[in-house]
Amino acid sequence: MELIKVKNLYKKFSGTYVLENINFTVKSGEFLSIIGENGTGKSTLMRLLLGLSEATKGSVEVNKKIKNKIGYLPQQVEIKADFPASVHEIIMSGFLNSSAIIPFFKKAQKIKANKILEQLHITDIKNKPFKELSGGQKQRVLLGRALAASNGVLLLDEPLNALDPLAIADFFEILEQLKAGGYTIIMISHDIHCAIKYANNILHLSHNSHYYGSTKEYVNSPLGKIMLEEGHHHD
Repeated sequence: MELIKVKNLYKKFSGTYVLENINFTVKSGEFLSIIGENGTGKSTLMRLLLGLSEATKGSVEVNKKIKNKIGYLPQQVEIKADFPASVHEIIMSGFLNSSAIIPFFKKAQKIKANKILEQLHITDIKNKPFKELSGGQKQRVLLGRALAASNGVLLLDEPLNALDPLAIADFFEILEQLKAGGYTIIMISHDIHCAIKYANNILHLSHNSHYYGSTKEYVNSPLGKIMLEEGHHHD
């Protein structure tokens, strides 16, 4: 099932196009990795997919099954270091979008939150204050919050930036499990090797062109070959 369809998408900021003629489709259960240098419009594209920004030209069609039910993990999450909430409270806050103005949580949401804690192997720290967690644990909790808000689709904007190699491997293992459980994942990443290892499809944005295709096609494409030869941990 097609969940997101992007057609002839253009986005202009102060007279300059940051995205030009972008076309791709995301199907249910797929893992799409978006890669490319800084300044090529990756985060802008995320905002367009989320409906937080309007296209200059072209269209972003989001299946109504998932509209307003996409779990989003932004690049810099604004949770102050001394924020007093516990792990469990932060995950529960992911439901606030869906229950609109009702501040109390439904039984089904409490059950889902417990399931998320189990999935992410953080049940044992659920009462711990967020500020006391390691970087990898914090990122898992924020992923948990995105899962709470999600109806099976996750958008992750460079979730691995500040993590050490062990935490990165751990995070990918969780993403693999989520994908196996039917989740659709769109992730911006600087790590081309991880993108190739885990994603079904790759959208590579560069300053003068872009490439979209299956991971296998990408690896054999001129652009993919150049990137792999350079051994890009792209920044």
